[in-house]
Amino acid sequence: MYRRRFLLRAAAPAAAVALLLAGCGDAASPAASGSSSAASADLGSVKVGGAAGAKPVVTVPTPFSVGTTTTRVLTKGTGAAVTEGQRVTLDYSGYNGTDGKEFDSSFGNGKPRSFVLDSKQTLPGLVKGLIGASVGSRLLLAIPPGEAYGTQGQAAAGIGPTDTILILADVKAAKTVLARAAGTPVKPKAGLPAVTLSGTGKPSIKVPSAKAPSALVVQPLIVGQGAKVGKGQQITVHYTGVIWPGGKQFDSSWDKSAPATFAIGTGSVIAGWDEGLVGQPVGSQILLVIPPDKGYGATGQPDAGITGTDTLAFVVDILDAA
Repeated sequence: MYRRRFLLRAAAPAAAVALLLAGCGDAASPAASGSSSAASADLGSVKVGGAAGAKPVVTVPTPFSVGTTTTRVLTKGTGAAVTEGQRVTLDYSGYNGTDGKEFDSSFGNGKPRSFVLDSKQTLPGLVKGLIGASVGSRLLLAIPPGEAYGTQGQAAAGIGPTDTILILADVKAAKTVLARAAGTPVKPKAGLPAVTLSGTGKPSIKVPSAKAPSALVVQPLIVGQGAKVGKGQQITVHYTGVIWPGGKQFDSSWDKSAPATFAIGTGSVIAGWDEGLVGQPVGSQILLVIPPDKGYGATGQPDAGITGTDTLAFVVDILDAA
């Protein structure tokens, strides 16, 4: 699941993420189509062909529906078992269980999908089905609507509110994502907001009474030891944002109990984030002071209480990039 957060550009649509991340499970949604039968819920009846590493040929007996996420291991990998909270990378094809049609695929384009295995960010059924799988495995998952796109479906992909989806996934890699910034502390320049951290790592930001700077400020507070963030990567971060003047918090991923994941350097987020985070090492904690022209411009962001003249101060922990 992807939740829109205030760091996104005010006029932009939801960030460009894989279709598998675009839904939100709804436990109250219908579990299956009324035309389902015992036979159509058996993953063993789904035929899978195609050479290893190539795009699979999948034939789904329709209509196919399940009441809970079901996993069939087609090929067991030799790597470590995938755990919740890791960033997983996979090639996949998705099929609608009602008509058997493919609705999405990463095979053949050289760009496997990468995402954090967290039900607050990703389809709950996908998280459930991948946990425990060995890296290198080929899996077939059947996910009911209540653990996929819920009552809203996914109209752009032709998925209705009662459609089970099937995912054929090749698990390419899995790695652990940091919980908070870790690295070498850096003493910030004088005159910037003061930052203190709670025991969990959430920052509190106190802005000075002086006038905010008119240019973007990028101040590392902790320099991480990971690879540098590249333009176009999907990054995972924890962050808190406040308004200067006043210091009122308007958004924090820490309060949502889940980090945010999005593309960086592509215009999906405000310019101050794109310019300030590309090139920073994973593991770093960055203080960003963002003037209006690098934030929400003259229109501000009324839903967050941000006016067209407000400067923003963020503390961002860069947890992962892929």
